[in-house]
Amino acid sequence: MLITGIKSKPIYTPLSFDASGRYHILLGAGVGANPLLRVLAEMKKTVPQSMIHARVLFKNASAIEATAGNVSESELAFRAVETVELRVFNNVASLLADFHILATGSLMGTRLYVAGPESFIGLAMQIALQFNLNQDEIRAEECGSLARRVFCIHCRAITDEVVTNIVKCACQRWLLVRDHYSRRLAAYMGVMADAEAPGELPEMREVFR
Repeated sequence: MLITGIKSKPIYTPLSFDASGRYHILLGAGVGANPLLRVLAEMKKTVPQSMIHARVLFKNASAIEATAGNVSESELAFRAVETVELRVFNNVASLLADFHILATGSLMGTRLYVAGPESFIGLAMQIALQFNLNQDEIRAEECGSLARRVFCIHCRAITDEVVTNIVKCACQRWLLVRDHYSRRLAAYMGVMADAEAPGELPEMREVFR
């Protein structure tokens, strides 16, 4: 069974604009566009001069749509926001690499807003913590898929996009996906599901959608 109620599991709250910040970095993936657009609307209404110091890094539509050259509604909505610098990516890895470069040159007074699936948020947080952004400077809103990033405590491999209570690791072990979350690894812990009774596995169920 899943172990629930563990305090390490992050708690996310709706994004809101922080008027005390001088520079604003907004990261989004998929439906994470909506919270970021909400932040930009608040920014424009309350401190419009902050718009020139706002940068949006957004993971665009699916690879198939991107290859076809389609522009998503979310991208169009971002492009309609005047004075804001927008960078659009077709995959999360490229977005995070660009964010790493951006974070390297970040100045005091920077605020980070992240919106998207928890796996995306966790990877962004890993980079933010490298540059000593504290909890008062980071805001995150979870939205989209609940699929988990799972760390195998036995071989230390990572399995992405896990939607079931048990998953087969690259080391061929069946892992029970726990609710224990590591911010350092940006992943949930996976432990051998049949360690005590080899071959006896719980029923596989889809629980993270």
